[in-house]
Amino acid sequence: MAKMPDIIPVTDLRQDAAAALKRVRASNQPLVITQRGRAAAVMLSVEAYERAEHERQLLRLLARGEREIAAAKGYDLHQVLVEADRLLADA
Repeated sequence: MAKMPDIIPVTDLRQDAAAALKRVRASNQPLVITQRGRAAAVMLSVEAYERAEHERQLLRLLARGEREIAAAKGYDLHQVLVEADRLLADA
């Protein structure tokens, strides 16, 4: 079961932004900011943002590989492993 995200109204954020930042850093979970009862934005720690960007980059590469396989294009296994090692080293 997925964990419910932390939610904070924009008025509470305005009153105590430092506490909201502390909460995001400590939990390493996103904080949903609402305005007029609706989700308006998401606040993430820098670490969570960087991790999500890295995962998105890996998913893009996998999708590109799927398209290339479907188009009968490809790379040598050695090239793929070198690129994978480079990406994993960046993590």
